[in-house]
Amino acid sequence: MRIPRIFCKQSLASGTDIELDENGARHVGKVLRMQAGRPLLLFNGEGGEYDATILEAGKKNVRVTIGDFHPDNRQSPLSIHLGIGISRGERFEHVLQKATELGVAQITPLFTERTEVKLTGPRLEKKHLQWQQIIVSSCEQCQRNRLPQLSEPQRYDAWISEVEAEQRFVLHHRSPKALADTQKPASVALVIGPEGGLSQTEIDSALQQQFQPLTLGPRVFRTETAPLAAISIMQYLWGDLG
Repeated sequence: MRIPRIFCKQSLASGTDIELDENGARHVGKVLRMQAGRPLLLFNGEGGEYDATILEAGKKNVRVTIGDFHPDNRQSPLSIHLGIGISRGERFEHVLQKATELGVAQITPLFTERTEVKLTGPRLEKKHLQWQQIIVSSCEQCQRNRLPQLSEPQRYDAWISEVEAEQRFVLHHRSPKALADTQKPASVALVIGPEGGLSQTEIDSALQQQFQPLTLGPRVFRTETAPLAAISIMQYLWGDLG
């Protein structure tokens, strides 16, 4: 039987007892309906994970005792920073989930010329918390013990001028540049637009900021497909897939 993995914001240490936070307790007690004596794995994003055993379980409160520490992190040796234009609804959430599974190190949501989603103030804060929880849930599922950093949403032009990486790429449908021809980097920045892609002005701005044009093949991908295809190829060539 698979042992559930639960993210905890608390400090964790072998030989101690803790109360799971609200999200963890709800998942264990209400969704999974687990009882005292059942095993768990706990991680807090600082690296590694801990064995744990449920001491008490209710729908709102779950108390556990923490056991042995395991240092596994399952981090990719390739640090990928994804700058992704904010798209509507489930498309953007799908990118967050799958990019986390594929091992990206950082994600920055971007406001671009063709971004149709209007987010400001409390609505933006609420959405950012929702996106963060999607990343947490994805890490619980894919066995990552360090969460990718979810940056605050940013304007496209500011991001391309500030992001740092050994290699920087902008998705471009008309370029002969192939990833296989690029010398292996330790870090990559990748920028991709929302529905409708980046405008020509935005692509030109990225090229002026020393981004390399990147074409993924003869077909045009949707905004939720393009980053996952690019990340998969990068992880195959330079990371830990293959």
